[in-house]
Amino acid sequence: MSSEMFSKVLEAQLLQTTKIVEEQLDAEIKKLDNVDDDELEILKQRRLEGLKKAQQQKQEWLSNGHGEYVEIPSERDFFEQVKRSNKVVCHFYKDTSFRCLILDKHLTVLAKKHIETRFIKLNAEKAPFLCERLRIKVIPTLALVKDGKTQDYVVGFTDLGNTDDFTTETLEWRLGCADIINYSGSLMEPPFQSQKKFGTTFTKLDKKTIRGKKYDSDSDDDD
Repeated sequence: MSSEMFSKVLEAQLLQTTKIVEEQLDAEIKKLDNVDDDELEILKQRRLEGLKKAQQQKQEWLSNGHGEYVEIPSERDFFEQVKRSNKVVCHFYKDTSFRCLILDKHLTVLAKKHIETRFIKLNAEKAPFLCERLRIKVIPTLALVKDGKTQDYVVGFTDLGNTDDFTTETLEWRLGCADIINYSGSLMEPPFQSQKKFGTTFTKLDKKTIRGKKYDSDSDDDD
């Protein structure tokens, strides 16, 4: 397919999507126009219940340590963390790696912004069993764990533009690609400092799949 034809097909798809969204909005507006006072009160109560649940969820996250980027002392603590939190970002680091300090800076910011996810770090030299199990050979590595399974890895800075000067937004985007945080931006538009220079590095991210492992302290078998 030529680039011109591809552009036309894409444009047609966008127009169709826009039309569907507009029809859905029109239907919602029409529905609201026909709502009586009792129905409005029900909608209001549902909204309040939703807000209450969201607040309760936030408090539960905070009580589990979300909102802060902290170091855990052992492999056993790692297993406890992934059992207690649905989404976990674990930074495997070494004291001798300067790049680990760079990640620390960005992860500290993101932990406060994305309280839906638990952000932790673990000294790789104190976790030989875990590093072997997760096949962690490059430091730094971020293990992205969702519902007790490794969903993805950020290995070194390859996925971040192969530069030490990547922005917090770039790392945030990369974590969003793995659905390990609630990312509000567009995954199709990564916030690179220089997209022309680094853009080709990311062409396969949307197709990247890594078989997850279910963590069970009583078993080493893959899920």
